[in-house]
Amino acid sequence: METRPRSAADPERTLRLTRYGRWMADISGAHHIAFTVRDADRSAAWYSDLLGLQTLLERDEEGVSVRVLAHPSGWILGVRQFHDKPDSDFSEFRTGLDHFAFTVDSREQLEAWETELAARSITYSPINETPIGTVIAFRDPDNIALEFWLPLGG
Repeated sequence: METRPRSAADPERTLRLTRYGRWMADISGAHHIAFTVRDADRSAAWYSDLLGLQTLLERDEEGVSVRVLAHPSGWILGVRQFHDKPDSDFSEFRTGLDHFAFTVDSREQLEAWETELAARSITYSPINETPIGTVIAFRDPDNIALEFWLPLGG
C-alpha cells in the first residue's frame, strides 16, 4: 500500500492510499471493547477478577448500567446492562460479534491461562494450533465467546 508521509492538518500523521484511490488517515490500534451483558456488576467482577482489571467508571442511569474497566497495560473493556430489554444468550451465529481474543506473548502464558481457567472451573478448549496462531477458547457468564490468542511466531 502506497503511503504519503504527511497530512496537511497534522504533518506527523501518515496517510495511506486506499484501493479507491483516495488518501486517508490510518488507525493506530483499538481503544476498547464493550459487551452487552445481563448483569453489569456480575460481569465487571468476573472480568476484573480473571484479567486483573480496575474499575474506571460505574454509571447507573434509567434503563442502563455501565461499568468501564481498565487493564494496567491501558486497554479498556466495558460492560453494559440494559434493564428494559429482553435477556437472551449470546450467539456468535447472529449478526454482530463473533468472538473477542485477548493476546498473550508466549506459549508459557497460554499454558498458564489454561491452568487458571481449569482452576476456576471455566469451560475452555484445549490449546489449539491454527495456521495463524495458537488459541484457547472459553466463554464469559453471558456465553460471550472469548479467546486467549498467541499470534503466529509468538
